[in-house]
Amino acid sequence: MKKLVSLILVSLSLLFVMSLDTYAQNGKKGVKETSPFVDGKQKVRKCDYDSIWKFTTFDAKKVYFCDFDYTKIAELSEMRHPDWGNFNPVVNYLSTVSRSPMRMCALFAINPNIEDEALRQQLVEQGREEALASLKAYKAWADDEDMRNKLQFMVAQVDNRYWQGTEYFTTEQPSDQIIHVGMLLYFGTKKVNLFPSAAEGAKTFSDIKFFPNDATVVESWEPMLDSLAAYMLGNDRLEVMLRGYSDNVGTDAYNLGLSRQRAVEVKKKLIARGVNEYRIEIEAKGTADPIGDNSTYEGRIMNNRVAIILQ
Repeated sequence: MKKLVSLILVSLSLLFVMSLDTYAQNGKKGVKETSPFVDGKQKVRKCDYDSIWKFTTFDAKKVYFCDFDYTKIAELSEMRHPDWGNFNPVVNYLSTVSRSPMRMCALFAINPNIEDEALRQQLVEQGREEALASLKAYKAWADDEDMRNKLQFMVAQVDNRYWQGTEYFTTEQPSDQIIHVGMLLYFGTKKVNLFPSAAEGAKTFSDIKFFPNDATVVESWEPMLDSLAAYMLGNDRLEVMLRGYSDNVGTDAYNLGLSRQRAVEVKKKLIARGVNEYRIEIEAKGTADPIGDNSTYEGRIMNNRVAIILQ
């Protein structure tokens, strides 16, 4: 009995110590650290953000972009009087404004010329880790400088072609496998979405339907395509995903090819109406995600479709 009581006391003591350790790490019991990674390629452009060079103070309602190579932070932090270059306005601001909070997000992109999917995934992981290491190096330097700013770190991958917009066609592109795009900065205490969607609040368009075993866009859909093309031409930040589907009659390979051809035919119609090809993506889904009953003709008509997804 005494051994059982002793064992219980030891267990309770261990739990108490672990609770104190959790409290010390997180500030209060039960609080979990937020993941610094933002999954996926963010559909944002440089023009979505303000440049830090326009300001000596920062608006708590705006998100700023700085084209600073964050991988230089570790090297700079070892210097006695580092020159932060494009990041100088931020460092000067945080040095003079006591306890100003800052959310810092390092942006990287994978060179779009790399087609090997396994290599791309490996580079994504490498880009995440080196970005996070750089942010931690800045935190260590700021602590050494006694800068008591509340910092929150994030790392996100962007699509460099989408990020640059029309600049992609007029500027020389980097040859690096991992492109260090820069940093997003937010000075404020309110929760804010650093990656606003161009399609937020955008108009919706109905699916384009097809007859079974056919990829012809029938004439009745022409007015809708006119409307879609006009809407995209009037909103140049929008892109469209054309997602093709089919019913389940036939082999999987046949239906996958048919669904792709349907998306291609709709893409041709939009290009003919003046929408740039780089703003149109296609995806073949075959028999996936049915919205109708494939055992009926009406249901198969519903499934033979191209979904219009603005993004």
